[in-house]
Amino acid sequence: MAAATAKLARNLQQKRTFVNARVKWVCDPYLDEAVQREKNLKQLLSLKDRIVSSPSKSFPLSSLSLLKPLVNLHITAAAFFQKYRSVFTTFQPSPSLPLHIRLTPEALSLHKEEETIHLSQPHRNVTVQRLTKFLMLTGAGSLPLNLVDRFRFDLGLPHDYITSLICDYPDYFEVTEIKDRLTGEKTLALSLSSRRSSLAVSEMERREATIDGFRVKKGLRIRYSMNFPKGYELDKRVKNWVEQWQNLPYISPYENAFHLGPSSDQAEKWAVAVLHELLCLLVSKKTETENVLCLGEYLGFGIRFKKALVHHPGIFYMSHKIRTQTVVLREAYHKAFLLEKHPLMGMRHMYIYLMSKSERGKKRDSVHGYERSNLKKRAIKACEDGA
Repeated sequence: MAAATAKLARNLQQKRTFVNARVKWVCDPYLDEAVQREKNLKQLLSLKDRIVSSPSKSFPLSSLSLLKPLVNLHITAAAFFQKYRSVFTTFQPSPSLPLHIRLTPEALSLHKEEETIHLSQPHRNVTVQRLTKFLMLTGAGSLPLNLVDRFRFDLGLPHDYITSLICDYPDYFEVTEIKDRLTGEKTLALSLSSRRSSLAVSEMERREATIDGFRVKKGLRIRYSMNFPKGYELDKRVKNWVEQWQNLPYISPYENAFHLGPSSDQAEKWAVAVLHELLCLLVSKKTETENVLCLGEYLGFGIRFKKALVHHPGIFYMSHKIRTQTVVLREAYHKAFLLEKHPLMGMRHMYIYLMSKSERGKKRDSVHGYERSNLKKRAIKACEDGA
């Protein structure tokens, strides 16, 4: 009897029942707005950090062209600075020196407030735990620094996190040299000094699992929250499959389940668990899809992350705004707003407001310029008529 049960369990782990039906994508205007709101924010903050990190807290205008590829600008750095005049301003340090760019007093004030958050001990403790859990998702507890850097902004890490954070927690982290799984070349990596089992509890387990003492019960049939835009309907066959898929046992993202058949429904539920936990760890509960796929490729998930994102539009939303594709955790938002309040997200909204002042100022200048032009035309006409 026990042997038969074990055989049935193995068959379920290898079984694939997803129907060959198209899972349609439908625009969600609220989540698109949440993504669109942060247009150019990441690039602006990156430039801001580079400016305040320089000895003079400024950059010469002549060196701006060097910054464009470093912060992924889609326009020239000079045009970008001009676009956000409420954040950046020009000045001449001395008559013998060229014009420089620095932060406006308002932007500098926001930066100092943001820096205070990064330096506060409660915030640092939470950030260290978040980064630890992020590395624990990899199984090996180690990732190349170039991959960690992809998630730096979304994890809420300070721009100089290696020196300002990592170095202060040697019992948690170390920078090591490893062989890159994809290229085979040696590269610097961020690694855990030791695995912390107490943190290996996912957000889904924390919410749903029955706690027995200090241990989380395994094999619970935890169901994911699913939300769809108004009027969205799943294909009936897909809907039936999702219902059966929801009832499969939940496998923690901190476990290694690569023994499962890669095309099985159970393996997909585990891949969704990893993706869900990853997004839960991010301060904005979203990131560029390319970041997710690069991480999945490195960890050995291949195209499974991509399939999981496509098959479960009720859990993940794919936005095509701001010149990229962004994956958003649906349950983390009410319409266009995050449900979980985070101090760094509050700061980002303040930067966005400051950026919008530049846009409003440009509109006023445009209107005033149009009015001045009309006044000039009327004055010329009046002179001609008087002649």
